Amino acid sequence: MKLLKYLREVFFSSLPLLIIILIVTIFVFPFTNLNDYGKIAIGYVMVLFGQAIFLTGLDNSILPIGKLVGSSVTKLNKISFILLFGLLFGLLATAAEPAINVLASQVALISPNINAPLFIWVISFGTGIAVAFAIYRIIKGIDLKYVFLIIYLSIFILVFFIPNQYVALAFDASGATTGGISVPFILALGLGISKTIGKNKTSDESFGIVGIASAGALIAVFIFGTAFGNQPVASYLPGTATNFSSLLINKLGVVALAISPIIIIFLFFQFFFIKLPKNRILRILLSSIVTFIGLWIFLVGIDYGFAFAGNYIGSVFVSAQAPIFYRWFLIPISFVLGFAIALSEPAVVILGEQVEEITNGFLKKKVIKLTLAFSIGIAAVLCVIKILFNIPILFFLVPLYLTALLLLVFTPKLFVALAFDSGGVAAGVITSAFLTPFALGISQALHQDILISGFGMIAFISVTPLIIVQILGIMYEQKVRKIKDVENRLLEAEIKPLVDEQKARVKEKQS
Repeated sequence: MKLLKYLREVFFSSLPLLIIILIVTIFVFPFTNLNDYGKIAIGYVMVLFGQAIFLTGLDNSILPIGKLVGSSVTKLNKISFILLFGLLFGLLATAAEPAINVLASQVALISPNINAPLFIWVISFGTGIAVAFAIYRIIKGIDLKYVFLIIYLSIFILVFFIPNQYVALAFDASGATTGGISVPFILALGLGISKTIGKNKTSDESFGIVGIASAGALIAVFIFGTAFGNQPVASYLPGTATNFSSLLINKLGVVALAISPIIIIFLFFQFFFIKLPKNRILRILLSSIVTFIGLWIFLVGIDYGFAFAGNYIGSVFVSAQAPIFYRWFLIPISFVLGFAIALSEPAVVILGEQVEEITNGFLKKKVIKLTLAFSIGIAAVLCVIKILFNIPILFFLVPLYLTALLLLVFTPKLFVALAFDSGGVAAGVITSAFLTPFALGISQALHQDILISGFGMIAFISVTPLIIVQILGIMYEQKVRKIKDVENRLLEAEIKPLVDEQKARVKEKQS
């Protein structure tokens, strides 16, 4: 029954995409090759069932593993061992992240000289180092505001020294790093450490670890780009694989490389620390197989048909066969896609629930969801405008991130961590699977260098929540202050007569 529940959720989250795909490919720009309809149908169904199967297995495998290992890491006692396993933890969880696998596959299609598995492990290693640093921050109690200020100022200094092809890609990798697998792992680790090792720490100390992890991935791509330099760019043609069986075999190896290290590290902790009963271990291992199968089906569906649909819709509106004014339809289309995907994105729903709980219901979940969905719709529009006018991405990202950093001065501590964590999780796997190919298709049809101009969708979607959540935090703090002021005045009004009466009695006694 859980599979049906997830299947329903995934279907409704992808329904806006399906509607736009059908409208464009049937009524606006019909396919000339009828086989393309079959390709999209197969890809869509595989993405639908693959993600539902993956999420079903995730609940009983990867997520429990994350919590069990996260609570066991602190038993290592020595800080050096904890940091080492924090690094491994972040590395392996990121390597298994579906959005990173999708992004690496897209990069390899565009630039065959870039090896997809190597790209995945470079990003994962950067994330692992950042997770280790985030743990060290919790243990030592370093102020999170200063950490984010130094990290992002350093990033915007470094960005001017790396090849142009890797700027947008690095910010996209940063947003794609934190998703359905890595976030539960990393948060479990942070919670476990903040509760056991971090003395005098509150539970909110665990927030912020995801934001730091995202920055680690970004810097890793910077280093990767500096080492490899600009690369020749091939045509981005997703879904052109004629041999479906070879695609299945290829993705089998990718998924095995992603999932198996997590199982190995779990078995290590099980043997030395966790000591679960055999039936529980068997359940976790069997569920891991389900997770493996779901991720495999999902990634094949992405490469075969889903990315092809996004790329086609992005490209046809700016193609030679379309009137020049058609390209401006991409702006409202991108807003609708960004808004609708965000509204049904599980990570956005969870964030809304967290903020409502933290603010004791002052900031309602529905308001937060709609606000974030609007901001992500605007982010998608900004990305399309960037491509249509071929504007360097830093012209957008620098002022957006500077705004986010300036807000740090006025934002309550908890909302700072929550904002930077939300920036990491706002872009889900559907974003990587559809909106990135959508943007790449526009860029390629305009004959641009798509490594430079085509990427950036995830980057925009990652930065807007940083601003929105901090603004919500400032609003919340101001409201709390007003409530406290009113309560204090009422209390003074109640106490004043008693104080005056007491003073009068004292005077009477003295006289």
